[in-house]
Amino acid sequence: MRKTKTIINTSILFFLLIWQGCFSQVKKNILNEKEIASKIDALVKQYTSLDIFSGVVLVAENGKPIYHKAFGLADREKGIPNTLNTKFDIGSMNKTFTKVLILQLIDEGKLSFDDTIGKHLIGFPEMAANNITVEHLLYHFSGYGDYWSPDFKKLPTKQKTIQGLLERIKKMPLLFEPGSENEYSNSGYIILGAIVEKITGKSYHKNIQERIVTPLNLENTYVESTLKSKISNRAIGYYKDIKGNLLNNNDFVELPNPDGGFQATTLDIMKFYKEFFYGNSILREEAKMEDEFYRQLERHRTTGGAIPHYGGFEGANTALYEILRDKITIAVFANMDEPVAEQIGPGILAIIRGQKPKKPSLPAIQNVYKHYNEKGLDYVKTNFKNLISNFHPTDPKSLILNRIGYTFLRENKIDKALDIFKLNTELFPENPNVWDSLGEIYLKKGDTKTALKNYEKALTLDPEFESAKRKVEQLKLKN
Repeated sequence: MRKTKTIINTSILFFLLIWQGCFSQVKKNILNEKEIASKIDALVKQYTSLDIFSGVVLVAENGKPIYHKAFGLADREKGIPNTLNTKFDIGSMNKTFTKVLILQLIDEGKLSFDDTIGKHLIGFPEMAANNITVEHLLYHFSGYGDYWSPDFKKLPTKQKTIQGLLERIKKMPLLFEPGSENEYSNSGYIILGAIVEKITGKSYHKNIQERIVTPLNLENTYVESTLKSKISNRAIGYYKDIKGNLLNNNDFVELPNPDGGFQATTLDIMKFYKEFFYGNSILREEAKMEDEFYRQLERHRTTGGAIPHYGGFEGANTALYEILRDKITIAVFANMDEPVAEQIGPGILAIIRGQKPKKPSLPAIQNVYKHYNEKGLDYVKTNFKNLISNFHPTDPKSLILNRIGYTFLRENKIDKALDIFKLNTELFPENPNVWDSLGEIYLKKGDTKTALKNYEKALTLDPEFESAKRKVEQLKLKN
């Protein structure tokens, strides 16, 4: 049992439940297989027609599929179609697997929520070693950010293993005092994987295989520490750049790790989450109740709310929704860019509830870029909210115009970049980054006075904004 007060921000869970339309529904869902199938077919067709979805869709009741279909291609270069047995990168769904391992070790008395990093691992700075606990790592209160950076893809494979990443994380500064704030952290789950290895004397991947995959008979779940290019029957991920050009994601997430990267089918992941929600063969109910997230689910077992789990990055998006009261599972796995699975899933949920699903649109950045070029800046400004409906809800919306502006800047289309960056400051005036970007374009134009003004504006909003601080110092020295 833990000694400290639970620190998880339960409002995060609440937000997820509400945002996805997962609020309670008094009336029990009664599934008409034929009617639901035709409506899901029509919904998915809208997404495939825009070429923003390919993958597998599963709807099941009590673990029995009532709708299970594959769409599009697993490998566009070779023309290989997706099938019901195609493995997809499940992204951050891995984290639930890692959490189960941690809860098992706590239940076995080999680990505690209050254990610090320093109790099990060496080489961390004193602040991290003595103050970050297992509980902080599980619920993203550690102070560590993400280990990913623009140079990450170029690193040798050995530096992308758990031990390689651990050395990288040890050198990272903490973003805040452990336990004082909440920030999603892939780094924290890498550390948890290393703790699992230290305690058990076995690799993280062997623990996953022995403690979860084999007992649950997950025959189409691949968790080995092997390059994903070596995995058979795997869907290659695809995403589009701002201009709509199709790219593959083969250079993203090469190895499966505690924070993401397992390859699995929809059936296997449904089986895993059903065990997590209802079973006790790999984790006792008492052990699960030690997890704050799981405890929060209890009140939704009678409301008809749907519990979401997601994973995703460029060219991969997975979403699973479990209606606990009715034991209905919705799983959407896509080898296309996020958040497409997280949009189709709520659409299917709406169909099941007798409601009308939302219509899809092009991804926000592509959509805004397209309409700016076709209809101009005023149109984008007036219709911005509608144009960005297909954008991940937790990402800052200022990123959309920032990405477009830098695309124009790289192409030396200075006036267009200036248009976009100016609009970004109008729409998001409290965001220091948009002023920093506007300062950059004025500097590019040679207008140092206006550039300095915008960099200073960024600093009034965030005095610690590093790039703006550097530019202000440089420009003041010149003047």
